[in-house]
Amino acid sequence: MNTNLRRAAVAVAAMSMAAGLAACGSAKEAGGGETKKDKKGPLTIGLLLPENQTARYERFDKPLIEKKIKELAGADTVVLYENAKQDASVQQQQVDTMITKKVDALIVDSVDAKSIASSVKKANDKGIPVVAYDRLAEGPIKAYTSVDNERVGKIQGESLLKELGDKASEGQIVMMNGSVTDPNAKMYKDGAHSVLDGKVKVGKEYDTKEWKPENANENMKGAISSLGKENIVGVYSANDGMAGGIITALKSAGFDKLPPVTGQDAELSAVQRILSDEQFMSVYKPYKPEADAAAEMAVALAQGKSLDGIAKSTVDSGTQKKIPSIIVTPFALTKADIGKYVGQEGFFNRDEICTEKYKAQCDSAGIK
Repeated sequence: MNTNLRRAAVAVAAMSMAAGLAACGSAKEAGGGETKKDKKGPLTIGLLLPENQTARYERFDKPLIEKKIKELAGADTVVLYENAKQDASVQQQQVDTMITKKVDALIVDSVDAKSIASSVKKANDKGIPVVAYDRLAEGPIKAYTSVDNERVGKIQGESLLKELGDKASEGQIVMMNGSVTDPNAKMYKDGAHSVLDGKVKVGKEYDTKEWKPENANENMKGAISSLGKENIVGVYSANDGMAGGIITALKSAGFDKLPPVTGQDAELSAVQRILSDEQFMSVYKPYKPEADAAAEMAVALAQGKSLDGIAKSTVDSGTQKKIPSIIVTPFALTKADIGKYVGQEGFFNRDEICTEKYKAQCDSAGIK
C-alpha cells in the first residue's frame, strides 16, 4: 500500500473510532441502553394510588388517568395499577414490582411522602421517570400535579367563619387535621390557620393518624369530653372521611343542632350529608384536570419528551428543586353549589346522589 493510501485509511479509521466514542458518550449521558423515544411497541405506565377508604381514588382518579393515558398514547398502551391501601411498605414493594416489569413511566400518589423517596430513587436509577400525583413525594421526582392545597385550607376556614358569624367569638372550634405523613395535610392546616387564627378560638387540635374516620371519631369524643359540647361552635375537618367520623361522635354526644363541619373531596356520602344539613361544606377538587395533567406528563416523559410546553410552573420538595408542576384550582361546595356540578365528569350524577332517602332534599335543593 502506498503512503497516501495508508494515510487515508488511518484517517478514516480514526474518524470512525471518534464517531463510535461520541455515540457511546451520548448513550451514556442519556442513561445508556435504548432511549425512550426509540422504544418499540406500546408504552407501559404504572399507576400507584395510596388508599381506597377515600372513594375518589377508585371512583374518579384511576379511570380518568387510565382513559387519558390511552387517548394520548394509544389504546394498546398498558396501565399497570396497584392500590397501597394506606400501607407505606406495601407501596414501596409495588414500586419494586413496577421496576421489575420495566414500566416506561410511573405515577405515584404516595402514602408517606418521605419514606417513598428511596423507591423513587430506585426507579429513577433504572431510567423510569416518576410523576408525583396529588401529594408531593420526595426523591428525584420528574413532575408533579395537585390542587392548590393551601387554598383548600383557606376555603375551608373562610367557609367555616362565614357560617359561624357572631358565634365565632362566643365559643371554640375543634381542628381535625390530616395525617403528618401527608405533606398536603400541612398545607391544608397552614391555609386554614391563616384564615382562622385571631378570629376564633381553637379549643382542641389533632393530627389524625392515617386520615382514618375512626381515629377522627375518637379524637372528637375526646374534644367533646374536654371542652364540653355547649362550648363547641364548629369543627374544622380536613376531609370528608373524617367529617363522617366526627359527625357520628357529635350525634352520639346528643347535640341538639349539629355545629358546622367542613370537609374535602366532595365524596358521595358527604354530598348527601350536606344536602341533609349534617355536614356544612366540602371542597370540590376537579379531578379531571389533575388526572389529565398526570397522564400527559407521564406519557411525555415515557416518550423522552420535554415538559416545557406542558408544565408552566415549578415546585420544590424537601429533596428536589424546581420540579415541573401543574396546579389545579379547588372550589367550595355547599348545598347551594351542588346543583351546578351534578353530572359533570369527575362528579356524581343525580341518580347516585338522589336516592330514595335523599329525594326530598334533592328536590328542595333544586337538583335536576
